[in-house]
Amino acid sequence: MRRSAGVLRAAVAGLFVLGLALPPLAASLRPLRERVASAGAAASSGSWADEHAFYKRDDNDMSPYSWNITGIYKGSWSFAGATNGSSRFLEFVTSKGDSVLELLSTSTKISGVHYVQGTITFHDVIDKSHDRGVAQIRLEGVYIWPFRQLRLVANSGADGEPLQEEDYFLSNPYHLLRIFSSQVFQDSSEEKNRRKNSLTHDMEKHCNIEIAAKVVRVSSNQNVEGDHEKYRLEGLMESPAVDDDGECFSSILLNSTSLNVEAYYNKAVNYTLMVTFISFLQVLLLIRQMEHSNTQSGAAKVSIIMIGQQAIMDAYLCLLHLTAGILVESLFNAFATAAFFKFVVFSIFEMRYLLAIWKASRPLNSGEGWEIMRRELSVLYSRFYGILLGGILLMYELHNFLRLLLFLMYSFWIPQIVMNVIRDTRKPLHPQYILGMTAIRVAIPLYIFGCPSNFMRIEPDKKWCIAVTTFMGIQAAVLLLQHYLGSRCFIPHQILPEKYCYHRKVEDNTNQPIDCVICMTTIDLSQRASEYMVAPCEHIFHSGCLQRWMDIKMECPTCRRSLPPA
Repeated sequence: MRRSAGVLRAAVAGLFVLGLALPPLAASLRPLRERVASAGAAASSGSWADEHAFYKRDDNDMSPYSWNITGIYKGSWSFAGATNGSSRFLEFVTSKGDSVLELLSTSTKISGVHYVQGTITFHDVIDKSHDRGVAQIRLEGVYIWPFRQLRLVANSGADGEPLQEEDYFLSNPYHLLRIFSSQVFQDSSEEKNRRKNSLTHDMEKHCNIEIAAKVVRVSSNQNVEGDHEKYRLEGLMESPAVDDDGECFSSILLNSTSLNVEAYYNKAVNYTLMVTFISFLQVLLLIRQMEHSNTQSGAAKVSIIMIGQQAIMDAYLCLLHLTAGILVESLFNAFATAAFFKFVVFSIFEMRYLLAIWKASRPLNSGEGWEIMRRELSVLYSRFYGILLGGILLMYELHNFLRLLLFLMYSFWIPQIVMNVIRDTRKPLHPQYILGMTAIRVAIPLYIFGCPSNFMRIEPDKKWCIAVTTFMGIQAAVLLLQHYLGSRCFIPHQILPEKYCYHRKVEDNTNQPIDCVICMTTIDLSQRASEYMVAPCEHIFHSGCLQRWMDIKMECPTCRRSLPPA
């Protein structure tokens, strides 16, 4: 710490000797971190009386004392000389790469000086004792307004003290949501290894690091993001010789630009608004579908696996948004709102519909005692939440294949298609529910994996987006064909099982009239066979009457025997 403070004191003292020759300021650099009163006394002298002359030279600087260089700077690094390499620090794979600089600037009692601390991260490096990864170095120093100069040295942290204002980095939406999305949506195994092997080096054990940079404000013509103030950082990172050991590594040029965290924050809020609106549309579509299948027979036609799979997907989305809100305190309200609406969708509407389908699929046991029904109901809930928790463990173990698992989760229409073919059911789902739910379900993955400027900073994967959209479209198209042309319209007749024929000719050997027990009118057996229907139990009804009856119950109105699909 003494060595770092000495380098810091010498760097800033040199700047002020060249400009204003302020010996008291150089003597007060060491107490910057503590911000003692003596530093304020040194600043109150008239040495800074001419500092406004520097700002008058820059027409764009309307309020220089409002400058705050706190933020994230993303850019590139490259070796300044022809040779590159490291003798004792890190082995660099290439002569240039990407870098990310995170700075936190706090004002001091010295006018025109800010205390700065943060980290710098280098990509494309190899540590001698680790695999390829990214190297992270903690820094601290000062930023001097009149000269736009930033001086940083490596902070080894040997005293064991954490960085001041560390909560900034722990609540920054750009910083934490980037980490969160990298854990949930693994881009590639290479990127995973790079983050896994990220190193925070104790620079006191390796070599001294000094960074001299100039931070300037980007002009309004170059700033395409509007009113947000952007800063450009250009500087040099050196490792001066210590105890005749020579330089630790060759000089490195740094060039980076600040990121608009406010715009990133707005993107995240807009995303949560989209999720909330989607949840509201899901509720409307579920209500429409529940009205379409509000009878026992109609609910029995719906696949319980299909509804259960969608409920599990919404439960996962609820947990993900809630976790993101807990991680990023500044975005908690937005993500908690989205999580709440997803919770309402799966816990109230989808679970209620799931229970209605389960009750409709067991009409023969409806007269049993409450104890038996409660036991079967507990088994149903145990299976649902067991699959929910098991899916979380499965995705954790197979997170490298997360996109394949997501692709399989979006096959929730397939159980309904198979059920329609097996039971030959008629119109189990409303067309609006099919089309609306397909479009809604595909919206979130298309944003995450298809939007180039998504707030999670996940690289777009057009092939995956096209594949999942096509897959969902094919499923919806098959369901619509089954709705309008019949459940088995695309199945060859040769492999279809023999189907019971309700429209068979009945010989009227008696002259007694036959009444339809549904409408209580006489059935004319001399008409075409399509005008009446004969059940397997030989009871006869009008075609329209029995069709409407089977939409409510799949049992004979006369003897209560089970009826096959029409």
